[in-house]
Amino acid sequence: MKLDRLLAITMTLLNQPRVNATELAERFEVSLRTIYRDMESINQAGIPIVSFPGSDGGYEIMSGYRIDKQVLTLDDFSSICSALKGARSATDSSDIDGLLERINVLMPTPSNAANMVHVDLDFTPTPNDKVKIAPLRQAIKELHIIRFDYLDSKGTETERTIEPMGLFLKGYVWYLYGYCLTRSAMRVFRLSRMLRLRSLPETFVRRTYTLQDVEQQFMSHANFSKVRAVLCFNPEVKTRVRDEYGYDQIIDNPDGTISVTAHYSSTEKAVQNILSYSSYVKLIEPPELIAELQGHIMKMVQIYKVD
Repeated sequence: MKLDRLLAITMTLLNQPRVNATELAERFEVSLRTIYRDMESINQAGIPIVSFPGSDGGYEIMSGYRIDKQVLTLDDFSSICSALKGARSATDSSDIDGLLERINVLMPTPSNAANMVHVDLDFTPTPNDKVKIAPLRQAIKELHIIRFDYLDSKGTETERTIEPMGLFLKGYVWYLYGYCLTRSAMRVFRLSRMLRLRSLPETFVRRTYTLQDVEQQFMSHANFSKVRAVLCFNPEVKTRVRDEYGYDQIIDNPDGTISVTAHYSSTEKAVQNILSYSSYVKLIEPPELIAELQGHIMKMVQIYKVD
């Protein structure tokens, strides 16, 4: 149903910093045109949606927008209940049962009305993540220091000692945030990269640091446009380029090629995306990104070099 899909898209936008139209189309098994119409419908309903072009772009709810608690409808309460039930299945937290009961009491009609709207929100973590959630929640609640080995994006493993402060879900990925005693600074860790987790007998005094502070420091929207790149694509990939970058950002050249100015959240993301186009794209600028791309290509040549 369209209503179910609109509610699910809205909850996704509330739960992620940015969502790609192609990903939404695949997730809900509809066309890109349908997703574009859905975004317009959500906009018309009073929720301001902002679109960002480029392969690292997508849709997000306007920064600073908040839902007025005085205008929650029955469907709003139903959606909240559905989301809480998804979180309940993910964390096995009995605390959510009590919260669900209190939400049901606030509903404008009897509590069984929460079953009128069904939204399939799969918050369930992987088995590897799920076994960590319960001990982490206990350590956070009891203010116990934890220790684990952490695997970074480059495969380097380091031991970390942390004052755990909270768990959160972002883009279907579970994270822990807390004060890292090893680095003497606040840090965010993906649960999937935490190895050999153990709770220590030492306790700590919670620091004045919130999840909002974490989002501003580590996951702010500014982090999504750090790297600018000018690209020239062959005509053979025109359809894919239009799907990823939209129509407004594309310049049609007289020789049939198309030029795009793209923005990426990191050099690593830029290199990954450009290489995914194989020989059908040429990076024009900046020079430092060209050098980085050349380094990756040379490493690939060495891997496949015939003696």
